[in-house]
Parts: sequence; C-alpha cells; structure tokens
Amino acid sequence: MKPFFFLALALLATGAAPAADSAALWTAKLQPLLDTHCAKCHGPLEQKGGLEVDTPQALLKGGDEGPVLVPGQPDQSPLYQVLAPGADPHMPPKKQLSDAERTIVRDWITALAEPAAADPPAAPLAPRSFSSIGEAVDALVSEAWQQRGLAPAPPLDDRTWARRLTLDLAGRIPTPAEQDAFLQAPAESRRAELVDRLLASDEYPLRMRELWDFFLMGRSRSDHQEDRRRDQGWWAFLEKAFREDRPWPETVRAFLEARPDAAKGASWFLYERKNEYQQIAEAVAPVVYGTRIDCAQCHDHPLAREIKQGHYWGLVAAFNRGKNVEGGSAVAESAVGGFMNFTNLKKESQPAVVALLSGPTVAETRPPADQPETDRDDNYLDPAAPVKVPKFSRRGAFAAAATQDNPLLAKALVNRLWATLLGRGLVHPADEMNARNLPSHPELLAWLAQDFAAHGFQIRRLVRGLVLSRPYGLSAAPAAPPDSFVGALERPLSAEQLARSWRVAAGLPPSDEALRRAAAAAIPDVLPKEYHATFQQAQFLTQSPALSALLSPAPGNTAALLLDLPDTSAKVQRAFRAVSDRAPDPAEAAAAAALLDAAPTSPAAVRDLLWALMTGPEFLTSP
Repeated sequence: MKPFFFLALALLATGAAPAADSAALWTAKLQPLLDTHCAKCHGPLEQKGGLEVDTPQALLKGGDEGPVLVPGQPDQSPLYQVLAPGADPHMPPKKQLSDAERTIVRDWITALAEPAAADPPAAPLAPRSFSSIGEAVDALVSEAWQQRGLAPAPPLDDRTWARRLTLDLAGRIPTPAEQDAFLQAPAESRRAELVDRLLASDEYPLRMRELWDFFLMGRSRSDHQEDRRRDQGWWAFLEKAFREDRPWPETVRAFLEARPDAAKGASWFLYERKNEYQQIAEAVAPVVYGTRIDCAQCHDHPLAREIKQGHYWGLVAAFNRGKNVEGGSAVAESAVGGFMNFTNLKKESQPAVVALLSGPTVAETRPPADQPETDRDDNYLDPAAPVKVPKFSRRGAFAAAATQDNPLLAKALVNRLWATLLGRGLVHPADEMNARNLPSHPELLAWLAQDFAAHGFQIRRLVRGLVLSRPYGLSAAPAAPPDSFVGALERPLSAEQLARSWRVAAGLPPSDEALRRAAAAAIPDVLPKEYHATFQQAQFLTQSPALSALLSPAPGNTAALLLDLPDTSAKVQRAFRAVSDRAPDPAEAAAAAALLDAAPTSPAAVRDLLWALMTGPEFLTSP
C-alpha cells in the first residue's frame, strides 16, 4: 500500500498557557518540579533541615535556618539562590536544574504575594442549584473561562458532532444513511433525539462494557484471557449492568463481594487476579477512592498526605480471606484468619486494619496472638453450601462501607466518565484523584457527584447530560490550556472504535471479532494519559492483512461501489463521504484524482485511496 496522505501517528501535544499568578504557577509548573526533585527529602516522609516544600504555606514557613522566601524578590530568596550553578550549599544535591526549571522557581517567587499564599484556603461555598447537568456544566465551565480570560472554540457543526457522539456511545462512526437521517430531523431536537436513540441501543452497553472492562481489569494479555472473561460471564455482567442502568454502587458491590448467589460473572473481578491480594487492593482503590494507592505500600504516600500505609495494607486485608475455588469462577471466603501486620520505614510493626480513605473503619475484634482461631460450621450462613459465606464477611463489610456513604465513589465515577467523554478528567490523571492532583473545576466535580448520587447513581442520565453540554460540543483549540476545556482535546480512537469504524467506512456491518482482536493487540491503550505512537501501531496500520481485506472489492462494499462509478470526481467524493463523512477540499480532491487517474480501473488505486483516508490522523482520532 502506498502512502497517499501523510500518516501522522504522533498526536499534537497541547501545552498550558503561561500562568498569570502565583497560584496558577504553583499548580501548573512549580509543584510538579518540586515533587520530582525536592519532595523526597523535604516532603511528607522526611523534612531535612526542618523544611517542607509540598505547599506554599510550608515554604513560607521556612526551615530550621529561617525563611527561604522573600516574596517578590527571587534573588534575595535562599530557595532560588541554592539552585544556581556553583552555589554552596547547592540544591538539588548532585544535580543541576536547567535554566528553564530555575526560571519556573524565579517566576513563582516574583509573582508571590505573601498574604495570598499564606492565607488558608477559603471555606467552600454552599452548593449552588442548577436545573440540569447541562446547565451546571455550562455555567461553571463558562465562569472558569471568564476568570481565566479565555474564549471557547467554535461549536461543532451537526454532522461532526454526530460523528463524535456515535463514536463515544456506539463505538463506531455513523453510516452515511444514519447521518442523512440525523440531518433531516428537526434542528431543535435532533441532537437530544440522537443521544436518546444511542443510549437505548444495544451498542451502548457493549461500548461501556469494553471501556469498563479495561478500566477495571486492564487490557487482556491474550486471546485466552479474553475468552475466559467472556465465558465466565464477566462481560455479560458488565453489559447487563449498563443495559439496565443499574446504580453504580450496586454494580461495584457485586464484584467486590463476589457472592455465589450474585449476578453471574461478577466474581471474575477477583477471580482473575488469582489470590494476589495486593493486586486486588491496587485494582480496587481507583474504583472506590478515585486514586491509586500503590505508592503507600512501603510508607505513607510521599506526596498525597491523606494516603497512609495503613490504607494500603488495610485494603489488602479486606480481601485476604478469599480464595479461588478451582473449576469455575467462585471466590470463597474464610470466616477466620487473615490478620496481618505491616512494617513502616522505622521498622515498626503495626496491625492492618480495614480503614477506608473516606474515613470509616470496618470494626473487627482481633484475637490475641496466643489464641489461634478455630473455624466452625456455625461461622457460616449455610455450612453445607458449595461456596460458604461467613456470617461476618470482612470482604462484604468493606464492600458495604465502600459503596454506602462513600462520597469518593461517586466522584471517581464522575471524573472517569468526564475524562472518557472530554479527553481529560476534572482531576488529571483520572485515577489519581487525591490531594496532590486538585480538580480544575472543584465546584463542578462536587456538584456532579452530588447530583449523581441524588439521582440514584444513574450512569445513563449522567452520560446524557455531559454529551449535551456546551463543552462536549466544541471544536478543537490546540493552543488552549488542556484543563480549561475551552475546546476539544485530541482523543485517539481505541482499538474497538477503530475496528468497527473501519468496517463501517468499508460499507460492511461493524462487528468483526478477528479484526477487533488484531487491532487490540496492536493498539492496547484506552484513553492513555499521554499518547505515544509506537512502531507496532505503524506496522499494523501499514501491513495488517485484516485491514487490507476490507479494501478489496467485494459485492456491496465501498471499494466495489467506487469502481462502479463512472468518473473520477464521483469516486473521490464518494470515498471521502464514506470514510471522512465530508467533502474533500480542492487540494485533497486534486491529489486523490491524480492517484485514481493513474490507474482508472485498478482496484489497487481505489484500495490505496481508501487506505490513506482510513489510516490518517483525521480518522484515527475523535473529531
């Protein structure tokens, strides 16, 4: 296949605009710099010289040798002085910050106003009332634009908006017939009607299952692992939850408890991890807390002060009485045992207590070390059951606490769904919602989470509100700060979206399991934090037999229809409409015509044109 349009796999990177004040500089630039170079010795875990650098207030307080800042005067500030080449003492030890990094520190001190930085954060305002999700999103995001002096990008036209929406809710591009029907509907209602139609379709729960299978389980490492998820009912469990719009806490509780009488397939969340309790804890934390806690395995989190080592090992203890039952997918649970200690950096041994990051602790009496427990039939609800359930289930008690009166559960879901639909979470990264990564729009995140809980944790209602909001419908604004949502962020298509969309563009039904698996093997990431094209992806796009087969003429497909058209211009217009859902611009039309005219009846020329359109950056990303 000959490249026709330039194949650009690397997506454009968007950078934040220069911060206008000390608070913005701190969050966007200085805090990440200090976290990388300074917080290990001057942070929550250790404070050499009595100095902490993880908050502006701590820096203003100074250390054992006095102040390190003179607000507004970087050249007089020890914090800046020790960064200079040849400084004695010099920081960081054995490393020299670049001129650009030193400029960040200088700019922050210059912008610093001591009273503003020293004052504690203002008390949160009472939640405002909005009539709908869309009204809340539009109002609060617009206010943030005004405060930052930003203007939103132009809105998408209806055709492009429908393509974005169909990719998000159905996992594929719309067919030309679907686009025609959409554009013929009344302008004032067509968008809402399309949202409702897609949310009611069979494609929506499939799309959501694919996303949450990845978020909860990670990309499968083999066809066998995928087959097991399907055959053991995990996929069906997720699809049914989204099809029936089950309350999110109910779905989460089902796969955390993993009861034999629960929905078929729910236990696979635990079972696939093969009694690896630390893996289970690390998978559970982003779901129920919205943040990873891996960094707290050996010590308290080095940056997020609220995450303690006890939270990590308490979460491990919540599941360490479980054991896979061979020959199925059941996860048994003992009524006794599983008490454990962990050791901190000071070599002090502490008992692991199931304590939630949101505050509650699972009450449990720990037996004396010299009195081993004895397991008995009367510890279980039904001693004769094939998979016995304890009368007191530590796993069940944690699942109940994590899904009842846990505000982090709703926030985690809202933030993850926002990231899925708008390319970046209100807290970024989406699985690190902690004190170190504050929300770009705190009032909006709080409002959406409270509204989500108040309306029965209905995911479909939340999706509907977000996709009908103003920010979702904006065109791209590459130069804007990505956390402003002033324009659409580039989102690479997932393997599933790409495989189905290729088939739609080729004039075929969207489902093809072999093509989907081939694409997933080459493009495993879903919503990566940072997109980096790989040689593996380029090789797949240029040499995939599965893609090549779609572009060979066959009865009724796009390639055959193009060959049957009488003139070159018609072929070019039809190709662009089928693949890109638009007309070509003059330069594109001329280049495409030149390719086809060189071999007017050749299937290879048609194939090359379709391949170029279907592997270009326009097709590989959400519009």
